[in-house]
Amino acid sequence: MAVIQSAEKLLPAGLRGKAEPFLRAVASVLAGEDPRNLAQRMALITFAIRVVSAAIAFVSQIILARVMGEFEYGIFVFVWALVVICGDMSCLGLHTTVVRFLPDYAGRNAHAEIRGLTSTARTFAMLSSTMLAMLGFLVLWLFRESFAGYYVVPLFIGLFCMPMIALGDVLDGTARAHSWALVALSPTYIVRPLLILVFMVIAVRMGAPHTALTAMVAALAATYLTTVVQFFNIVWRLRKRYVAGPRKVETSLWIRAALPIFVIEGFGFLLTNSDVIVVGLFLDPESVAIYFAAAKTMALVHFVFFSVKAAAAPRFSALFSSGDRLALARFAGETVRWSFWPSLAVGLGVVASGHFLLSLFGPAFTAGHGLMAILLAGILAKALVGPGEVLLTMSGEQRLCAIVYAVAFAANIAFNVTLIPLFGVTGAAVATASAMVVEALLLHLAVRGKLSIILFAFANPVPANLVNGMDRHDR
Repeated sequence: MAVIQSAEKLLPAGLRGKAEPFLRAVASVLAGEDPRNLAQRMALITFAIRVVSAAIAFVSQIILARVMGEFEYGIFVFVWALVVICGDMSCLGLHTTVVRFLPDYAGRNAHAEIRGLTSTARTFAMLSSTMLAMLGFLVLWLFRESFAGYYVVPLFIGLFCMPMIALGDVLDGTARAHSWALVALSPTYIVRPLLILVFMVIAVRMGAPHTALTAMVAALAATYLTTVVQFFNIVWRLRKRYVAGPRKVETSLWIRAALPIFVIEGFGFLLTNSDVIVVGLFLDPESVAIYFAAAKTMALVHFVFFSVKAAAAPRFSALFSSGDRLALARFAGETVRWSFWPSLAVGLGVVASGHFLLSLFGPAFTAGHGLMAILLAGILAKALVGPGEVLLTMSGEQRLCAIVYAVAFAANIAFNVTLIPLFGVTGAAVATASAMVVEALLLHLAVRGKLSIILFAFANPVPANLVNGMDRHDR
């Protein structure tokens, strides 16, 4: 509040009156404790973190591309993308299940359930990811002749990262459920990429080769250090918030909720990352590098949508649990507007400066400029319906959302497998954008059909029948 008041005093008298309502609204968001302000504050913090993380990721990828060159950089981004996908999916949805149940448990002061959920999710993530990594080692050993030689050792190193990636996801979910936005997102989106870059630069300065293998070793060290520190931080915070006591484990309830979430998030994560993997399977590492640079540059737009999703999930869960369908619909409409207009503004700016941004990676990377406009079309289609998958998941419609994502993912794979051999990286961009359009359309129809909420940036989210029904109920 003091900062807002100081800002008001610094403004000219003519502007002060016009700016006062806006500054008061910002002050309310920053200081208010009601659920809506908490959600908006988390969205703002998440947005700020994503802005910083996008800048860090962009700069770090430029430096890594410059240090390694297109071929080695292409190997690294292919392997790292594959490892992150497998690590995230190895949680089997439990990291989002924490976000789904913890606000409800906290509202009922069910501390035993909270202790049981948080500890069980961490243990399960570590065990499942370790088992998947061991399976990966076995496959890599038995079928190593089927892999291109330059991928084998980096993949071997990458598999060691998976348990820490999975644990980090559960810790992120635990922090998000408590609206600890900075604690939730900064380790994965700020600290880890910075450490990868720092460790890589130190290794090269000490004489290590400028290769993907060196980068994967740097990623391994950064992942372990980041997750271990985050683990102790989250455990300390939980012990401060909830006194020690018994744990109640509702395994069957959590697993029933987690598996559909796993399918939803697995397909959703594959929708946004499988293009790099498929490009790597069909094309050479140089093509992977060019495509990834274009996609990574467009990730400057994705952080808007991610910020809204992270902030909206706990609020969706709380509103659905309270039974206030009208408030849920109105808040859903707000999240769509939070998603679309910033995405449009940022996206147009990024595409306009795309040639310059890609040239920072190296002269060869400017070939990906045309891909950026194609990818933006898909991103905006998704932003038009906002975080529909989060709304369905937090409203208990996990199975329907899983079906939506299964269909969208099947379309994505079909588009990629068909178009990449014909059109190369351009085909990959068209396939990815088309899959996003399919996903957005299906989410719109699913939310409207099941929850009677219209998710569209240019429409009223509350249908007339829902308002009339609420009015009759109030009378």
